[in-house]
Amino acid sequence: MAKEMKGKEPPTLENLRQRLDMFDDRLDNIDSMVSAVIERVMNQAVTINTTCAHCGRNVEVALIGVRKPR
Repeated sequence: MAKEMKGKEPPTLENLRQRLDMFDDRLDNIDSMVSAVIERVMNQAVTINTTCAHCGRNVEVALIGVRKPR
Protein backbone atom coordinates (compact mmCIF):
# COMPACT_ATOMS: atom_id res chain seq x y z
CA MET A 1 0.00 0.00 0.00
CA ALA A 2 2.92 2.32 0.68
CA LYS A 3 4.03 1.89 -2.93
CA GLU A 4 0.60 2.96 -4.22
CA MET A 5 0.62 6.15 -2.12
CA LYS A 6 4.19 7.03 -3.14
CA GLY A 7 4.19 10.46 -4.76
CA LYS A 8 0.54 11.08 -3.92
CA GLU A 9 -0.83 13.06 -1.04
CA PRO A 10 -3.58 11.51 1.07
CA PRO A 11 -7.07 12.90 0.37
CA THR A 12 -8.14 15.80 2.52
CA LEU A 13 -11.42 15.93 4.39
CA GLU A 14 -12.70 18.53 1.93
CA ASN A 15 -11.81 16.26 -1.00
CA LEU A 16 -13.63 13.33 0.63
CA ARG A 17 -16.63 15.57 1.33
CA GLN A 18 -16.76 16.62 -2.34
CA ARG A 19 -16.55 13.00 -3.49
CA LEU A 20 -19.35 11.98 -1.13
CA ASP A 21 -21.50 14.88 -2.37
CA MET A 22 -20.92 13.80 -5.99
CA PHE A 23 -21.78 10.20 -5.10
CA ASP A 24 -24.96 11.37 -3.33
CA ASP A 25 -25.97 13.40 -6.41
CA ARG A 26 -25.45 10.36 -8.64
CA LEU A 27 -27.59 8.20 -6.37
CA ASP A 28 -30.32 10.87 -6.43
CA ASN A 29 -30.21 10.90 -10.24
CA ILE A 30 -30.48 7.11 -10.41
CA ASP A 31 -33.39 7.20 -7.96
CA SER A 32 -35.16 9.79 -10.10
CA MET A 33 -34.72 7.73 -13.28
CA VAL A 34 -35.93 4.52 -11.65
CA SER A 35 -38.93 6.34 -10.16
CA ALA A 36 -39.83 7.78 -13.59
CA VAL A 37 -39.69 4.32 -15.20
CA ILE A 38 -41.82 2.79 -12.44
CA GLU A 39 -44.35 5.60 -12.72
CA ARG A 40 -44.58 5.06 -16.47
CA VAL A 41 -45.13 1.32 -16.03
CA MET A 42 -47.84 2.03 -13.48
CA ASN A 43 -49.64 4.28 -15.98
CA GLN A 44 -49.49 2.13 -19.09
CA ALA A 45 -48.50 -1.30 -20.29
CA VAL A 46 -44.92 -1.96 -21.36
CA THR A 47 -44.19 -4.85 -23.73
CA ILE A 48 -40.76 -6.40 -24.28
CA ASN A 49 -40.27 -8.58 -27.37
CA THR A 50 -37.22 -10.78 -27.78
CA THR A 51 -36.17 -13.90 -29.69
CA CYS A 52 -35.11 -17.07 -27.88
CA ALA A 53 -31.46 -17.81 -28.62
CA HIS A 54 -32.06 -21.58 -28.47
CA CYS A 55 -35.28 -22.20 -30.41
CA GLY A 56 -35.69 -18.94 -32.37
CA ARG A 57 -39.25 -18.30 -31.16
CA ASN A 58 -40.45 -14.81 -30.38
CA VAL A 59 -41.08 -14.20 -26.68
CA GLU A 60 -43.31 -11.37 -25.51
CA VAL A 61 -43.31 -10.13 -21.92
CA ALA A 62 -45.98 -7.61 -20.93
CA LEU A 63 -45.78 -5.53 -17.74
CA ILE A 64 -49.04 -4.07 -16.61
CA GLY A 65 -49.37 -1.94 -13.53
CA VAL A 66 -52.31 -0.51 -11.69
CA ARG A 67 -51.97 2.84 -10.04
CA LYS A 68 -53.32 2.97 -6.52
CA PRO A 69 -55.53 5.94 -5.66
CA ARG A 70 -53.91 8.45 -3.36
